[in-house]
Amino acid sequence: MKGKLQELTQEELNKSLKESKEEIRKERFKAVTSKVDNPRRIRELKKHIARILTLQREYELGIRTQKGK
Repeated sequence: MKGKLQELTQEELNKSLKESKEEIRKERFKAVTSKVDNPRRIRELKKHIARILTLQREYELGIRTQKGK
């Protein structure tokens, strides 16, 4: 997958969003049931999700346009 979120297409952003939400669900479950390896991972995932949602909203409002389209 590409490194920067701005380079991703809408479909790739949606896929990344789903994967991040699933991963944060798993991390939260691990936090409750056992010891977590990296406690900052949940915070990082939340920020990643927020960045994706911000980009999607900017595309929706026309503030930002897709590259290559």
